[in-house]
Amino acid sequence: MLQDADVSNADRLRKLFHNEEKRMKFRYTMVAAALCTALAAASGVAHAQTIRVANQGDALSLDPHSLNESLQLSVTGNVYEPLVGRGKDLSLSPALATAWKQTSPTVWRFELRKGVTFHDGSPFTADDVVFSFGRAAGDGSDMRSYTNDIKEVRKIDAHTVEIETKAPFPILPDVISLVYIMSKKWCEENQALKPVDRRKGVENAASFRANGTGPFRVRERQPNVRTVFARHGGYWGPIESNATEIVFTPIGNDATRVAALLSGEIDVMEPIPVQDIARVNAGANTRAVTGPELRTIFLGMDQKRDELLYSNVKGKNPFKDKRVRQAFYQAIDIEGIKRVVMRGASNPTALLVGPGINGFLPEQNKRLPYDPEAAKKLLAEAGYPNGFEVTMNCPNDRYVNDGQICEAVAANLSRVGVKINLQAETKGTYFPKVLRRDTSFYMLGWTPGTYDAHNALNALVRCVDDKGSGQFNLGSYCNPKVDELTMKIQSETDKAKRAAMIKEAFDLHAADIGHLPLHQQSLAWGVSKKVKLVQLADNFMPFKWMSITN
Repeated sequence: MLQDADVSNADRLRKLFHNEEKRMKFRYTMVAAALCTALAAASGVAHAQTIRVANQGDALSLDPHSLNESLQLSVTGNVYEPLVGRGKDLSLSPALATAWKQTSPTVWRFELRKGVTFHDGSPFTADDVVFSFGRAAGDGSDMRSYTNDIKEVRKIDAHTVEIETKAPFPILPDVISLVYIMSKKWCEENQALKPVDRRKGVENAASFRANGTGPFRVRERQPNVRTVFARHGGYWGPIESNATEIVFTPIGNDATRVAALLSGEIDVMEPIPVQDIARVNAGANTRAVTGPELRTIFLGMDQKRDELLYSNVKGKNPFKDKRVRQAFYQAIDIEGIKRVVMRGASNPTALLVGPGINGFLPEQNKRLPYDPEAAKKLLAEAGYPNGFEVTMNCPNDRYVNDGQICEAVAANLSRVGVKINLQAETKGTYFPKVLRRDTSFYMLGWTPGTYDAHNALNALVRCVDDKGSGQFNLGSYCNPKVDELTMKIQSETDKAKRAAMIKEAFDLHAADIGHLPLHQQSLAWGVSKKVKLVQLADNFMPFKWMSITN
């Protein structure tokens, strides 16, 4: 349990670093004090086999079905496992299933790994698989976009299950690679039968404790302070790591996080602020590990309500008018954001998927031109010659320079007469708000968990239903023709036909200005020269591939 002293220290330090520009004089003198709270316990146990990892935010829960967010799934993916996992090249690899095959166009059979136990020692069986898929598809789950086209998961015997889909689904193994398996017995005993609903703020035992089959188990959990992972001695497979424990610490302040790496207080950090990459590379004992990321950052707009929740326009919804959506698009100086905010570490995009995702076509990736005058004309034609006001919701600790990007967008839109009331906040309050669609204009980032365009179409573009279709289509964009194509893409096995349908779906979405794509951000991890690790383009950080030398 968090001590009172720790709470007070954390509060005091957050206040000190709340506005770095105003308090630059504290940047270095207070680093040691800032780390006192975040890393005190870590320093007491630090040794050659302890790896200390810091991130700008924390996993909001240990429940693997509660939030479909990369950091959440990366952290819990060290504790829980899917049936089908990913290798170092992101190709499919056996995890809790050793083999899988289609027995009919709509049925997949999975042979489960024998001799696997959960961290509490209980055996892993088909009952846990059936339970976990039901839990992931149920109320409160944030993972339903991965299960919405599954008709039934059934037990054949103790180590065999079948998954039947509503229609032929040749990429099912890719789709379920982020559906983590929980212990049915543990969930029953701990009243955690349903996942935590982040929209409602509901918590249960699975929020703070975990019982998976993965290579690391949770030994200590202090939300927003630190989480300690211990090596699971009974793991079913080899662990390519010499770490006996991983200490994960959220350090929200960029300056503090970088200083902690440079001083050796932590061994790995993510992300490096783009302006500090050269400094980390120049450190005597540190290096920056960089690379392209599969995530696309975009903006969404409420296109369903007859009147926006947060706007001075009454009696109608400006975003239902394509001309307004296009005006917003053309008012955004994406090259300016790349140059000034991202310091060149981004790739502007016209699509919701980028390079590395199956279905991405470079020739399709052509943005509408940045043209403020054209934007003003479109707004006037739509009946808003003087613009209007609208609130924009953004996180400020989830994506690279997310708060600054939103500030730049607000400034761009002000030049065409749109007043943005920017509400930037920590992801702990941001995600519950936007996930319940309590927003008019918002930022989101998306990495297709299947590394296939179907995932983005199904989760972000498809018309919203109560089964998980369009679960993250938070502005409720809807085009029945796109939906029809998405269903065909799901079932099509001919690669050329499938690629043509993906292209058509994205062409329709682009013509509608369904969302406002911004860019793919770049990965930048700060790493001690003593640490060896694997950087994946999905920004997951598997501890099992992380080692440290003396």
